[in-house]
Amino acid sequence: MRSYTEYLTFSTRKKREYINITGDIETALEKSGIREGLMMVGAMHITAAVYINDAESGLLEDIDEWLQKLAPDGVDYRHHRTGEVNGDAHLKNLLVGHQVVIPITDGRFDFGPWQQVYYAEFDGRRKKRAIVKIIGE
Repeated sequence: MRSYTEYLTFSTRKKREYINITGDIETALEKSGIREGLMMVGAMHITAAVYINDAESGLLEDIDEWLQKLAPDGVDYRHHRTGEVNGDAHLKNLLVGHQVVIPITDGRFDFGPWQQVYYAEFDGRRKKRAIVKIIGE
């Protein structure tokens, strides 16, 4: 069994952004040379997330609106008493999740027909990272 690790870096311009990273992780898979195994992609910040979903029109806006309803920004969260003002971002991370695991079969992602991988940033405007860890043969 072999392993491969790569780090993706993001510099977001807005507080909340949703970045399709499917091409980036496909490149990492090619570099790894692994043909059968698993890839884990994880956000390395507690105010960000990684998820798998569709790339259809309007879906990112629907996801953002849904998260804003469940964990709105501008609320006086207890976490803000620490001096931070990103309580909503921590809750959004819990709702979406911080990592995904993708099966690799014959050197390709074993996805459904429309599945894509996204990095979701909830407290942006600075550098953030995601880890790509691949194990297999």
